[in-house]
Amino acid sequence: MTATALERSAVPGSSEPLLQLRGIQKSFGAVHVLRGVDLDVKAGEVTALVGDNGAGKSTLIKGIAGIHGFDEGEYRFDGRRVTVHGPKDAGALGIEVVYQDLALCDNLDVVHNMFLGRELRRSGLLDEDAMEQRARETLDGLSVRTLQSVRTKVAALSGGQRQTVAIARSVLWNSRVVILDEPTAALGVAQTEQVLLLVRRLADSGLGVILISHNLNDVFRVADEIAVLYLGQMVAQIRKADTTQSQVVQLITAGRVGDEGAFA
Repeated sequence: MTATALERSAVPGSSEPLLQLRGIQKSFGAVHVLRGVDLDVKAGEVTALVGDNGAGKSTLIKGIAGIHGFDEGEYRFDGRRVTVHGPKDAGALGIEVVYQDLALCDNLDVVHNMFLGRELRRSGLLDEDAMEQRARETLDGLSVRTLQSVRTKVAALSGGQRQTVAIARSVLWNSRVVILDEPTAALGVAQTEQVLLLVRRLADSGLGVILISHNLNDVFRVADEIAVLYLGQMVAQIRKADTTQSQVVQLITAGRVGDEGAFA
């Protein structure tokens, strides 16, 4: 996504969620992983998806991305019901996922990593100038200032810079929803700060962002809404302003909030 595209995406749209899931069910054999899950993701907001290990977060995002087909339920995008048979269908909708392993190639530079598998060609040859220009525009549109050169090999980048490249790659293709899987895991304080600022910029540019994280400090810094999965069920999706970290911990660990800790 270029800087111009980022500006266009920031135009306010309908109040209806960009991505809606209703009554999602998913089983693997006898194991019922997702049980009637509902989820709303709005353009211009960060929706944090939290839950303990085994809650179903990975299965849910892989279903959204088309890696696993949902068994039952309704998948709506931009106000219409859609069927996602695979990652290409999700990509065609504008859904991109940045997984924890980032899927970057150390031996390639930033430009070639951003265009990996989607290289631009001219007269049968790689159009290096066009790719470099679009890479620069995308990074500039996200106000990325930590990369000195887009021709630096990924092997020479820090953890935070690698995460930045992976996120920038996800918005290069006119994305509308970006899913980030533990983007600050194993990062230092300064690098975490850089990535969180970038996550916030994605939403402020008009994209719908799903942030999967175990770090509630990070969640409360950047999220607009918090969706909590507990044993395959969505036990709450609430505005960050209407809850506390203590209440979210109760939802994650027990699936409910005690009477004395009711939401604001």
